[in-house]
Amino acid sequence: MKNLYQNVMESVGNVPTVRLNNMHETCKFHNLYLKLESCNPGGSIKEKNAVYLIEQAEKKGLLKKGGVIVESSSGNFGIGLAIVGAAKNYKVFIVVDAKTPSATRKMLEAYGATLIDVPLSEADANGSMQVARMKKAEEIANSTTGAWYPCQHKNTENPTAHSIYTAQEIINNFSGAPDAIVIGLSTSGQLTGIGSYFKKFYPNTKIIAVDVAGSSILGTPPHPYKMTGLGLSFTPPQFNENLIDIAYSINDNLAFSVCHALAKKEGLLLGGSTGAIVAAGLSYALGVKKEQSILMINPDRGDRYLDTIYNKQWIEKQKIVLNSEESLQKEILNLKPIEKFYYKKQGKLL
Repeated sequence: MKNLYQNVMESVGNVPTVRLNNMHETCKFHNLYLKLESCNPGGSIKEKNAVYLIEQAEKKGLLKKGGVIVESSSGNFGIGLAIVGAAKNYKVFIVVDAKTPSATRKMLEAYGATLIDVPLSEADANGSMQVARMKKAEEIANSTTGAWYPCQHKNTENPTAHSIYTAQEIINNFSGAPDAIVIGLSTSGQLTGIGSYFKKFYPNTKIIAVDVAGSSILGTPPHPYKMTGLGLSFTPPQFNENLIDIAYSINDNLAFSVCHALAKKEGLLLGGSTGAIVAAGLSYALGVKKEQSILMINPDRGDRYLDTIYNKQWIEKQKIVLNSEESLQKEILNLKPIEKFYYKKQGKLL
């Protein structure tokens, strides 16, 4: 029977795609959609990577019955691994840091994962903990019998999950391809997996990459940022800038402001990275004169950020000032893509 799955792994990827109607006037002209990967069992797109990479590790004999999964994660991929680990009876160790939200920690522990904290004293010059977390995860994996370290940031098979899952889901939803796809950047698994598929089979589809301001992936100036889920302090091996038609760098303030607007205007409580992705999608739409179908990939849901992005006291403590409706519309109107990528395409959006 339809939609009856034998286990939680089989259900991953079966998520809705919804149209945005109220975020901006441009929603009345263009067809802007959000692919709600937040509706996966654990609330994020990273569960696809967890399912795929664990299956591949099992096939290669890297992960055997009674084995241990060790990973560095700010949240979503760790939760995905914990879900599959619980279903398949693997022990799961996740290396976290002070930026890991309280709700994420509680979710990881609820699924049975063991958390290992890396102290803030090991942060790099820009406050990033990623390299320190990865180093710790590798040390644990090397000293633990039966351990497997997927290392999502450097695993060359990471993008494949999105070529065989996410890209196919998009094609099925649109009975073809949308005019543009807006994708957030971190490990670059989504960009490379989805982007390579569409560049091969649907080359007219624009690939729009989105990073958080302060991240180093797109070559923008590095500095501390509050967002989790987007950004890295280094360029991941699977990043391929040739797949990108247009790219945006979105600051925390704008991203979090869009998150609050999505909740109030569209009834969608989503994570900070989605705020950045929607800001970029709206900006792109405003620069295109011909009616377009624009798909934005929503990585995760917002309930895990109730203590941060949706917490007034936390927002004030971080000295973030959320935009009013009028100022938000103005900032999106004035938002510009990164010139390096924009002018690579002769300065034309179409």
